[in-house]
Amino acid sequence: MSNSTATQTNDQYSLAKIVGIWLLGGAPMWIFAWLVHPAMSKELNPVDGGLLLMKLMLIGLIWQFLLSMFILYREEGNIRISTIRRRFWLNNPVSPRTGQKDNRLWWLLIPLMLLVVVLELGIAPFLSEIWTNIFRFLAEPQSRSLDALFVPEMYARWVGAWDFFALFVISSLFNNFLSEEFLFRGVLLPKMKGVFGKWDWVANGFIFGVYHLHQPWGIPGNILFGLLMAFAAKRFRTNWFPIVLHNGQAFYFGFLILGLVLGLA
Repeated sequence: MSNSTATQTNDQYSLAKIVGIWLLGGAPMWIFAWLVHPAMSKELNPVDGGLLLMKLMLIGLIWQFLLSMFILYREEGNIRISTIRRRFWLNNPVSPRTGQKDNRLWWLLIPLMLLVVVLELGIAPFLSEIWTNIFRFLAEPQSRSLDALFVPEMYARWVGAWDFFALFVISSLFNNFLSEEFLFRGVLLPKMKGVFGKWDWVANGFIFGVYHLHQPWGIPGNILFGLLMAFAAKRFRTNWFPIVLHNGQAFYFGFLILGLVLGLA
């Protein structure tokens, strides 16, 4: 690597650049959720409207992946797997005490995953209820809810619906790995120290939570979740930790949907 390229790689982002990338990554999601989906779903039933929402969100997530790859190419000059792994911290965890990779640290995923369960099943719903009671206009509208997809009356429709299962799997792959994690923990987190110093992980978790303007009823819980993922990534200098934590809910729903498709419900 040339000296100029190495210097560019080590440069930290300015606040304006951080905000700009945040806006570029989030704007399509917000537009699809609050403008495109309401316009396109007026004549649809709740189930078809929910499927449309999933497809629109997937387009937004694919955009985030492409944006991440574009930024990587601009900074590194290539998008080789080795470059992605280095730039996005896709490596074994590093001990904060020794500065060396330590595979024993993978065991920390067990308490971290338990903490995610407590957060998602206990703390986040409680915070969301308080949040939406204070700001009632931020409550989840019925037209945006995916609950209609999973009521017992719909179970028969999903038997053999492998296209529905594929949509969920692809959406989860981008949502929990290739898009949000690449953009927030891959592109942004390693470049935020220049502005936020040792609190870069706090800033990263906060902007991750607020990015969920397409789901504003869940912003408080997403901020806490973002803080946990950013802390784990920064503390152990590996983005495999937040990727695994981000995928916990996806595995649960994946097995649920697979059971519906196989007619086991």
